[in-house]
Amino acid sequence: MNHIRNFCIIAHIDHGKSTIADRLLEFTNTVDQRDMENQVLDDMDLEKERGITIKSHAIQMRYRDYTLNLIDTPGHVDFSYEVSRSIAACEGALLIVDASQGVQAQTISNLYMALEHDLEIIPVMNKCDMDSAMPDMVEDEIVELLGCKREEIIRASGKTGMGVEEILEAIVERIPAPKGDPEAPLQALIFDSVFNSFRGIIAYFKIVNGTLRSGDKVKFFNTGKEYAADEIGILKLNMQPTKELSAGNVGYIISGIKTSTEVKVGDTITHVARPCEKAIEGFQEVKPMVFAGVYPIETEDFENLRASLEKLQLNDASLTFTPESSVALGFGFRCGFLGLLHMEIVQERLDREFDMDVITTVPNVSYRVFTKDGQMTEVHNPAGMPDPTLIDHVEEPYIRASIITTTNFIGPIMTLCLEKRGELIKQEYISGNRVEIYFDLPLGEIVIDFYDKLKSISKGYASFDYHGNGFRQSDLVKLDILLNGEQVDALSTLTHRANAVDFGRRMCEKLKELLPRQQFDIAIQAAIGAKIIARETVKQVRKDVLAKCYGGDVSRKRKLLEKQKKGKKRMKQIGNVEVPQKAFLAVLKLD
Repeated sequence: MNHIRNFCIIAHIDHGKSTIADRLLEFTNTVDQRDMENQVLDDMDLEKERGITIKSHAIQMRYRDYTLNLIDTPGHVDFSYEVSRSIAACEGALLIVDASQGVQAQTISNLYMALEHDLEIIPVMNKCDMDSAMPDMVEDEIVELLGCKREEIIRASGKTGMGVEEILEAIVERIPAPKGDPEAPLQALIFDSVFNSFRGIIAYFKIVNGTLRSGDKVKFFNTGKEYAADEIGILKLNMQPTKELSAGNVGYIISGIKTSTEVKVGDTITHVARPCEKAIEGFQEVKPMVFAGVYPIETEDFENLRASLEKLQLNDASLTFTPESSVALGFGFRCGFLGLLHMEIVQERLDREFDMDVITTVPNVSYRVFTKDGQMTEVHNPAGMPDPTLIDHVEEPYIRASIITTTNFIGPIMTLCLEKRGELIKQEYISGNRVEIYFDLPLGEIVIDFYDKLKSISKGYASFDYHGNGFRQSDLVKLDILLNGEQVDALSTLTHRANAVDFGRRMCEKLKELLPRQQFDIAIQAAIGAKIIARETVKQVRKDVLAKCYGGDVSRKRKLLEKQKKGKKRMKQIGNVEVPQKAFLAVLKLD
């Protein structure tokens, strides 16, 4: 065990985690030269196309006579749950900072997460070969953040391979070996799992105590289900079966599990014959931030969608879903996501990996509704709001946001946050002209377009990170969209009273552009309760019934027009209006 080191790589998005991981794998000859490619651990097509890491990836390397288990993690705030799980399986972390950009929001938040788990931190300054690098200035920031000595910071470059050997030496020297007793009852923490259509569910684990051998009878602590360990092994670029794994090691187990609900990330694996006394303290349950309805385009695909979501949930534990139904869209699921990018990625993965075409409704957050008789209900969907006459008050979730930017963008960023009903808490100068601003913001204002706007007004320089900060009472109203007097529940939103009229008007205008014309007038209305606050009309397509009247009495013309009017009225009673998918997406991008 003294020769095992478990470590993860944490950093802000785009600071070069996966590139450094490539160099470490190359230097230790873990990956053959012919298999080597950029970001070798990012095995999803989506990750390669977008150049971001979505999943954390575990791989084992050999250096001198040490076994190094590396977990590469994502950097985007929407995938921070992946990072927290990887940190729980490690004893040390490489904290990578870009030499041209310095310390950013996600760097700080990932660092705090690692310090909470008492990990040994090795600071690495990446991209030192770039012309725009400012190594001395960034070193000052790291020293200020970590309180470490200057000589502890390793200067490296993922592109040229500079500093890679020093990093490996530091891992062996500074990171402690895992603690644990190979002779004790088996305790292994599941930190990830994946579905394989031939072999069932494969769970990745880290052994804290005890030894696991191939063929052992094991049970999962929380679910109480028992299995035989058909195959165990270590994670190289591909899975490599071994006969046994003891405390401190990271590996995988295949035991022919077919039902996805039987494997929970954070569960403990133990022996049937000699079980451990208690489960390992894993990581806290994930709290989704954004909710949206996901519906199959064809109604008969409902069960397939359920199966696809269950398989996807194995690989992405931060996704939550419950069944729901909508008048406009039929049966579907209410899904909880950690943010908008997460929602987009899930939609893409459903399409690519499971061939599911889905419609996603407008994202919103969960509210607490207090009725006059003192009852509290959580509402994830505007359609679930009680009658306005019964509501005493509504509370909405708030977040504490930390934005790091240069001083020349403070003005526009503050304006944006105040427009979103934000409240300035404090601002701190980090170093030079960089400042960290703390805001309390309602989560509902953030979920749609805040991040995009922040990036555009700061020319991509502002970094944004947030965590939940409780609920507060707000003056919220439910805004309904009516088509010909019929309510479209998928377009309902909860919004602040001050924004309601403006938002309703913009929605009506947008729908007027998107709805195809029918043979009768379509009235598009925005309403709060019974009060109509905005209206647009899509004009009917008309046939010229007077074309054949080239003379004669006016009563002939009037008779034809009256006849047409009656026909239109009858058509309006039986005609229904289809809302295209474009309309749901357009509501997200109201500008």
